[in-house]
Amino acid sequence: MFRVVQRYFMKNLFDDLNPNQQDAVKCTEGPLLILAGAGSGKTRVITYRIAHLLQNGVNSWNILAMTFTNKAAAQMRGRINNLAGPSALNVWISTYHSFCARLLRMEAEHIRLNRDFTIYDDDDSKKIVEMCLKELNYDTDKFKPSVISGMISSAKDKLLDAESYGIHASTTPEPLKKVAADVYELYQKKLKDANAVDFGDLLRYAVELLKNNPQVLTKYQERFRYIMIDEYQDTNYAQYVLTKLLAAKYKNICVVGDDDQAIYSWRGADVRNIMEFERDYPKTTVVYLEQNYRSSKNILETAGKLISFNHHRKPKQLWTAQPQGLDVIYSEFADEFAEARSVAEKIRSQISTDGKSLSDFAVFYRTNAQSRIFEETLTRYGMPFVVVGSQRFYERAEVKDILGYLKLINNPADNISLRRIINTPARGIGKVTFSAIESNANEKNLTFYQSAKEMEQNNSLPKAEKFIKLIDSMLAEKESMDASEIAKIVIDETGYIQLLEAQNDIESRSRLENIQELVSAIVDFEQNSQIKTLPAFLENIALVSDVDVWDEKKDFVTLITLHLAKGLEFPCVFLTGLEEGLFPVGNSAYSMEELEEERRLCYVGMTRAKEHLYLSGASQRRVYGQLRWCIPSRFVKEAGLKKECRSPIFRDETLIGPEQATEGSPVGETSQLNVVDGKAGHFYRGMRIKHSEFGEGKILEVSGAADDLKVIVQFDAGFWKKLLVKYANLEKVE
Repeated sequence: MFRVVQRYFMKNLFDDLNPNQQDAVKCTEGPLLILAGAGSGKTRVITYRIAHLLQNGVNSWNILAMTFTNKAAAQMRGRINNLAGPSALNVWISTYHSFCARLLRMEAEHIRLNRDFTIYDDDDSKKIVEMCLKELNYDTDKFKPSVISGMISSAKDKLLDAESYGIHASTTPEPLKKVAADVYELYQKKLKDANAVDFGDLLRYAVELLKNNPQVLTKYQERFRYIMIDEYQDTNYAQYVLTKLLAAKYKNICVVGDDDQAIYSWRGADVRNIMEFERDYPKTTVVYLEQNYRSSKNILETAGKLISFNHHRKPKQLWTAQPQGLDVIYSEFADEFAEARSVAEKIRSQISTDGKSLSDFAVFYRTNAQSRIFEETLTRYGMPFVVVGSQRFYERAEVKDILGYLKLINNPADNISLRRIINTPARGIGKVTFSAIESNANEKNLTFYQSAKEMEQNNSLPKAEKFIKLIDSMLAEKESMDASEIAKIVIDETGYIQLLEAQNDIESRSRLENIQELVSAIVDFEQNSQIKTLPAFLENIALVSDVDVWDEKKDFVTLITLHLAKGLEFPCVFLTGLEEGLFPVGNSAYSMEELEEERRLCYVGMTRAKEHLYLSGASQRRVYGQLRWCIPSRFVKEAGLKKECRSPIFRDETLIGPEQATEGSPVGETSQLNVVDGKAGHFYRGMRIKHSEFGEGKILEVSGAADDLKVIVQFDAGFWKKLLVKYANLEKVE
């Protein structure tokens, strides 16, 4: 074994690293903060640092590395295996949630959990919340299940259990918080009855386990003597506490991140965790990674100008040895349709002239709703695309049906899964019958499955006989069977396939293909996992993210929100919808913290681009069915972007298309306006002006004439004013 290990380490690890990266890799003892700028090779540093530890005799059993997506964890694991070979076998690399799930299963008896617990996804959680609201006689139209579910999730991120949250709620006049507290208590009871946890519980229970069981904490502190955390700026309070507990004894903790890429406060992430790391660990070594290996100089300089407007950040001097590259230009289009057509035209042009593939292109947008126009436009252009973050494979109805059977077989207390599948395919158990099952369960303190089984045995539920026999037989055999074997039996015995084959239409054939793909997914999991059991597979899919299921190898244009794009890179990026009120979002004008996060989000989008970065916005956009005039995002000016005006030109309320614009057109001119006489002043919608007090803005509407000539101006500072031109002293600007 020793000779095999040595063969992997014949290469000098430091040959592939720049001086700062070498410093980070060599610093193996004590707390280490690696401030890694965009595209600076942070994953390489983490993997090489682990390899260096192994090379210097650290047992792989003593190393823990955590990140935020399964895809990132798999890439990290692959790189370390390539560098260190068999010596890396026991390095524990996972996401936070996967780590906690595994920890809780190993130590379930300490936390009052059955180790076969089910992990409920967001959709399951919302359904339970809706059940709780109805049971507590709250109006689900007034108190939205999604909102209450989000409030409970946020409480768990802060490590507040139902009782603590209820105490907080009792001191506030907010009725919504009091409703959430009531629901939280009942929600947790239903989870416990179902032997289930949600995502927030995984972290909360893991912290509770370590805090309340000193012997367990010592066990894992001894095991994980070297801890590495990727994307530390994205950790929430629960993750922060969990990490601090594990690292408390040896303090060999290395965190890697970039405060300039902290974009997830809305889901509980706290940038202070990385900003104040040196306060938590006073003897911290700090290493800056500032050489960017991804983007051209022009792209990097543009992004750098933008992020410099943020005040609460650790200054960095990112640089690159890459070519200067093409200028980054902002284009303003007539509307969102013209913007989308331009994207499609540029993609088509570069494919034909530069030999690029569709997968080289990504379209970024701030909100999911913006994808529709791009989907329709690319379809008309005959360009295949994938929308990352749209309905995921495991959320499709037929896939969730089969998974419902598998979840019930894994955990017969899973009431949510039984509710879904007891009449799927239809076997004559409707709402009235199920209500009887539920009432019997509540009366006798049974699970729904126990209740259904009892009623079937008493001949009061004869239509469930075949269903009960199938589940019972699978429960008896599940320990001796792989997940794929169980799935195939379930699919065959339920008659699901036969039902779809009999329908024989386009939709049923598509659903049939999805079920076949589910079996393939289970087989793939078994081939790539040491543990082939049903619980292992169900845990894996419960914790999969939108980016995890995205296949970058397929030759499709990628449509993706900016939040999901973090961690990815593309040769050509279109950053769209750069308009005030859309990006940054409307409320960011009122909060410095929100505005700075929006700016970081724009910075993240820019730094995903390697060669080409196109930024754009629209002069008008339809929002909630209403046409809205738009002004360019403040980020355009802050980034110092050159502007290509693709807007139509408005003169005296008349629309003039771009093809009619000449070099002498008003667009682009800078002059003092004659505003003493309204007739002499030349104003039109879409025109850029400057006011001595309010600054620059765009005219949205023009009305009146002569001395009564009025304009409505949307100012760049985020507000609008109606002005009488005669007294406004306006200047025309580019």
